[in-house]
Amino acid sequence: MRHCALNVAVYGKRKRWAMTERGTVHRGSEFLRIGPSALHWDGTALMVQIDEVTVPVPRRIRGTVRLYPLALENRTLALDDAGLHLWQPIAPCARVEVDLQTPAQRWSGFGYFDTNRGARPLEADFVRWDWGRARVGSGTAVLYDVQRRDGRLALGMRYNDAGGVVDFVAPPAVSLPRTRWGVRRNVCAPGSAVVETLEDTPFYARSLIAAEILGAPVTMLHESVALDRFASPAVQAMLPFRMPRSWKS
Repeated sequence: MRHCALNVAVYGKRKRWAMTERGTVHRGSEFLRIGPSALHWDGTALMVQIDEVTVPVPRRIRGTVRLYPLALENRTLALDDAGLHLWQPIAPCARVEVDLQTPAQRWSGFGYFDTNRGARPLEADFVRWDWGRARVGSGTAVLYDVQRRDGRLALGMRYNDAGGVVDFVAPPAVSLPRTRWGVRRNVCAPGSAVVETLEDTPFYARSLIAAEILGAPVTMLHESVALDRFASPAVQAMLPFRMPRSWKS
């Protein structure tokens, strides 16, 4: 509650990014208000009302995203042996409707919704991780490759639109080209290639990856996080410029 922000990233010709910590936060069993933005569950869809301003150049991001789960999952997975870091794909298969007034965009497609929570800072127990998800047939495939301080964990899962999940053995990880900031990118899908780098920061990269999963060619949304980089004093000093704090509503 002391460090709440709505992170919004818009890609394309009008790329915009906002992540401002807010001093005014309200929550209930079906809603969460973070400053001028809000999330609300109406029993059918998660509605996200966005009203944010980008940094360092102030530009507005305003509009609505609606996420309709095709099936809800209740399985929670521990990313460490002690169970201090938990991950749950709540709606790994979902439909989304995006209606932005600023910048003007409207589209719909398949989406994904998960949650992470933990009892310790991520950098205390992890060196890095690579995560990716892709639409495969009538479901969603997820790959997780976690480098922990005490070992490594690789996960492969295929979630079905109708509900249910099938675990599979994640293929050996292969290295992709590093980002301009030198962040390592690995993916558990041999033969993969980077299509586009969407976010390139000193400790984090978000990319579109052309890959093959379970025998199907896919375009994967892929994330790489370098926690030693994140914990460095230089990166910590940069964070307020990328993630400012606002005490206003």
